[in-house]
Amino acid sequence: MQKGLSGGLLMCVVVTTIVSCAAIKERNSGNFVIKEQGAFSAGGTVIKSEGTFDPLKPWYEPQGGQTRHGDHADVFYQIPVNAKHNSMVFLHGYGQSRRSWQTTADGREGFADIFLRGGYGVYLVDQPGRGDAGQTTRPVQITATPDDQTWFTQFRIGQYPNFYNDVQFPKDSLSLDRFFRMMTPNTGNVDEAVIVKAMTAVFDKSGDGVLFTHSASGAPGWKIAIKSDHVKAVVAIEPGGFTFPEGEVPANNRGGKGVPLKEFMKLTKIPIVVYYGDNIPNEESNAASLNFWRGVLATARQWAKVVNAHGGDATIVHLPETGIKGNTHFIMSDLNNKEIADLIEEWLKEKRLNEKN
Repeated sequence: MQKGLSGGLLMCVVVTTIVSCAAIKERNSGNFVIKEQGAFSAGGTVIKSEGTFDPLKPWYEPQGGQTRHGDHADVFYQIPVNAKHNSMVFLHGYGQSRRSWQTTADGREGFADIFLRGGYGVYLVDQPGRGDAGQTTRPVQITATPDDQTWFTQFRIGQYPNFYNDVQFPKDSLSLDRFFRMMTPNTGNVDEAVIVKAMTAVFDKSGDGVLFTHSASGAPGWKIAIKSDHVKAVVAIEPGGFTFPEGEVPANNRGGKGVPLKEFMKLTKIPIVVYYGDNIPNEESNAASLNFWRGVLATARQWAKVVNAHGGDATIVHLPETGIKGNTHFIMSDLNNKEIADLIEEWLKEKRLNEKN
């Protein structure tokens, strides 16, 4: 693990003495002490072009014989004083970066700070080809196609331009503007194997921890848990795909081909909890976005049955069925995100994942 402090504290924090920070909003107030903070890259590849490099030529003239470092993850981490043994490692979803765990559309604390306050080290990851990990070896053309309304609808904030009546999302225009500005493009081809390799390297540096995934990172998340012995549990927020054993993959699964049973069995050795929000219909809908999530939730339940049939410990939590209404696809940053974090903390305690060293 890398040591030392780097610039830009997420919150008003103290290393040797406690300092107040008036700029923090009252609802986010309260000091906490950071023992260690930093950033690092993990995983990645190096490619080299043919030819010979001439250091005497100007920088703008194309030359061969050069290397390019890319396809790594970029990680920002904070470790509190008296940290618990398991850290929280956060991997974002499609079109997102680590910011989706750091804050909310209306400026409240995100999961990163909530769990940091709870005594956990936090590792916030930008996957290869996204955010601060934008350096890739297989670039893609970035488009500027307007698509805000598509994501508003697909993320179940509402059916644009209407919000769902009970939605746990701030309905003011400023919050919606901030939310859309959190979207960020892929700079390279999204490659599950590259993500798994980079995330395994992240866990090699972070040590034992709980992997948090969201949406599109859910599918590679299962492979990460299979690959790394440091993954001690998985908390998946609305994953879109699942890893089944070979021969047991349903036709509608979005998580790719099955894996050998020996590999799949690693998922049965750790506790797993999966959360889905509200406004997912029980019956066929005339809205394509809702039918999409209806199918994903059905697959999730089928997957959990397979995991548990093989001796595992997987739980699917559909929040409205527990009385918690209105959550969007972004459960970790909805208006009730602290309530959701409390639920997760109870689960961590039940599974004895919240203990100190």
